[in-house]
Amino acid sequence: MSDVPKPVQPDLEAISRNAAALAEGFGRMSASYLAPLEGKANGRGNANPSDEMGDITRTLGKVAETWMSDPQRAMAAQAQLSEAFMALWGSTWSRMQGEAPAPAIATDPKDKRFADPEWTTNPVFDFIKQSYLITARWAEGLVENAEGIDARTRHKAEFYLRQILAAYSPSNFVMTNPELLRHTLAENGENLVRGLKMLAEDIEAGGGELRVRQTDVTAFTFGVDVAVTPGEVVYRNDLMELLQYAPKTETVLKRPFLIVPPWINKFYILDLNPTKSLIGWMVSQGLTVFVISWVNPDERHRDKDFESYMREGIETAIDQIGIATG
Repeated sequence: MSDVPKPVQPDLEAISRNAAALAEGFGRMSASYLAPLEGKANGRGNANPSDEMGDITRTLGKVAETWMSDPQRAMAAQAQLSEAFMALWGSTWSRMQGEAPAPAIATDPKDKRFADPEWTTNPVFDFIKQSYLITARWAEGLVENAEGIDARTRHKAEFYLRQILAAYSPSNFVMTNPELLRHTLAENGENLVRGLKMLAEDIEAGGGELRVRQTDVTAFTFGVDVAVTPGEVVYRNDLMELLQYAPKTETVLKRPFLIVPPWINKFYILDLNPTKSLIGWMVSQGLTVFVISWVNPDERHRDKDFESYMREGIETAIDQIGIATG
């Protein structure tokens, strides 16, 4: 037990202050979520609701139907779950009596969610962890062993189940995560205030839907930290903008150069900063550089295919380069 951190003494005044901040944060988050819904109700927003939840229900419902159609197999599966929990209860009771029984279910050493020592040393958190693992692996077995469903439905069910199980992991909740609980007590809840503030900002950025940030969006400024080489848009259509960068040398190579970035990348991946800019280096060598900047596709582009990108993208860019350079 020596590797378990000692409990901290909470600052009641700080906790009270942070509780008020949490209440304010919940209000902001609710406003961020409800404002776009009000716009949709008034005809100002996108009126096409996502049917993802419906598809999840239908897909997992098909798995449930296969088990319910065979009561004997369903009862056997239920008995398997009950036996696993009985073994867990017995193991936990033995631990409370000072014994050291083997766990009812082993934890994957690669599972970083349960790396904190208290998930094992503390009988309460160990019970929570094993309860979750037993239920998760039992549910995964139901999908894997479901009879009479096609491969695509099984694949979708496995995907949806992984997301659901990951969301309901006890490591995601303050009161069932020993590491997070200690951290919250140590900071008197300030970490929760920061997290709620970031959640509200992510919902605002997503227009009412959660758009989890993957980087600090305020860390870069176009033309300063990224996209630093001077250029101009010389052509645009529904699929792309064509950017032109003039050479910085007295003599210029006759043939211009066209860069076509992958659809998943932005053009400025090639122009991050003065020391990491391929485009900047090319114009310093006397090249006239053109770059395609792809439009982020939306519902307007639903009928576009590979040929559209080829003809309206690359071929059109080549034609426009000929016009621009002669």
